[in-house]
Order: sequence, then C-alpha cells, then structure tokens
Amino acid sequence: MRQSVSAIRVLSFAILATATLVGTTGCFKRGAKGDYALAPEMRPLEVPPDLNVPGGSATAQVPALASQSAKPAPAAAGTQAPAANAAGFTVQGTKDEAFGKVGTALDAIAGVKIASKAQLLGSYDVAYEGSDFLVRVVGVEAGAYISAVDPRGLPATGAAPTKLLAELKAKLAP
Repeated sequence: MRQSVSAIRVLSFAILATATLVGTTGCFKRGAKGDYALAPEMRPLEVPPDLNVPGGSATAQVPALASQSAKPAPAAAGTQAPAANAAGFTVQGTKDEAFGKVGTALDAIAGVKIASKAQLLGSYDVAYEGSDFLVRVVGVEAGAYISAVDPRGLPATGAAPTKLLAELKAKLAP
C-alpha cells in the first residue's frame, strides 16, 4: 500500500509539473488576431461611419478650395514683379541668367563685398558702404526682379542699398 501511495504522489507531482509547464509556455493561450494584438496606442483609430462625412445642413458643409473653384486662382507669389520702387527693378531673361549677370556686376562695383551667394535662393549677401543686406533675384513673368532686402526680410531702402541698386540697374537694365 505504501508503494501505491508513493506512486500516486509521484504521478500527481508529474501531472502538476506538466500542467504548470504547459500553462506557463502558452500552449493554451488564445492570442488576439490582427490589429487587436497591437498595443492600444498602436491600433488604428476607429471612427464611426456617421462621423466621417459632414452632415447635410448648410452649416456643416466644407467650403470649396480655391484650387477647386470655377474662378481662376490668383497668381502664385513671386510670379509678378512688385510695383516699381527704389528697392528693386526688373530685367529681361531667366532668373539664372540674371543671377549670373548680377554676380558679375557686383564684382565690378567698387566697395562691394560678397559674403556669400545662394543660386537656388537667388540671393547675394553683400556688404556695401557700411550696410549688410541681400541682393535678391526672383523669377517673374516679365523676366527677373532684382531687389535689396534687409535682415528683417523687408525691402532695404537705406542709402547704401538704394545706391547699389541704382548702379546695378545702370549696368543691367537696357
């Protein structure tokens, strides 16, 4: 009898160990499928269908974009030359052609120091008669617009930028 009790204990211990091993390895776990298997913050947002589409009332209508309206859209910024002023002028040719001509003209003007130039931006960072400003070349419908811009991004209207633009205009404009 003693043998049968110890055999039952050994068998019980073996069954318990097997059940524990199977339970901890996940053999009986039922895994979530698809997006539910992801962490909650990684799951896609579920929006009820009635919240996807605006209602039928006039207050819930989405306004039409300017690009979708029947009226022609206004010209893109930078395609028309700004009004003539002391801070700029227009020359014939493309932006790249004008950029090269402006660089040559700046090199020929006494007292101009070009700190840097950026052809993609169409700008020369210059120092002239104690003032630092940008000489910008922008492509417009009529050719290329050349202007002086101060460090704040506003038209440079001081004495030095005005004088330099007048000299550039004399060298470049017909």
